[in-house]
Amino acid sequence: MRKYTVQLTMMISVLSLVLMLFGLGWTIQNQFFSNGTAGIVEQTQPEEQTEKEGKVVVALGDSLTRGTGDDSGKGYIGYLVDELEEKSEEKITIHNYGVKGYRSNQLLEQLKQGEVQRKIKDADYILITIGGNDLFQSGQTFLEMNEEKIVQARESYLKNLQGILSELRTLNDSAVIFHIGLYNPFIDLNDSELTTKVVRDWNYETNKLLDQQAQAVYVPTFDLFQLSVNDFLYTDKFHPNAEGYRLIAERVASLITW
Repeated sequence: MRKYTVQLTMMISVLSLVLMLFGLGWTIQNQFFSNGTAGIVEQTQPEEQTEKEGKVVVALGDSLTRGTGDDSGKGYIGYLVDELEEKSEEKITIHNYGVKGYRSNQLLEQLKQGEVQRKIKDADYILITIGGNDLFQSGQTFLEMNEEKIVQARESYLKNLQGILSELRTLNDSAVIFHIGLYNPFIDLNDSELTTKVVRDWNYETNKLLDQQAQAVYVPTFDLFQLSVNDFLYTDKFHPNAEGYRLIAERVASLITW
């Protein structure tokens, strides 16, 4: 009986030792391996949070997006940043892909570029100036005043604009899109009533198309230049000067909220 008791005591002691060693091993593993994994997560988490800081704006379109005519080179995009920074402490990142002379078909083609697509996917706001070169064609449209050609140009532009908006929504379904309307740089010339009607009709059809899109805003500029167009045009009498771009920037800034 005594021999049996001794054996039982030894077995219990051995079992306790095994359990103790197992617990020690588990503690060591949890301390050195589990905490190491947690450390990796803690290091990558800030990177995910700082990957996109503040608001991201992507600007697309023609020479107005590039700022042609502003001697400072800022254009309406630069002045818009100034306006927004006064309204908010948010960091604003601008990606400007404007190209002088661009027409709507060229912008539609640009949206196939990988770099442009990546920036659009991260954008909070997308700004567009397009259509002026489709309509004015370096002034040739108003020299000829061929109504049939004007209608054809408008229909082609609207088809391209629809494609542009669809592609933007495919890439980013939440960004707010702002489309800057056309002003009439020729309003002080002969046939101003006729040229005004052409530009107004163009803007009207653009506005109608934008109204059919979610999170899309048409930004009128015609009235900004209407009464004293020469005060806001560059020496080429076509592009805005610095003051003209400031007017556009103020109009756009008034519509952006966050």
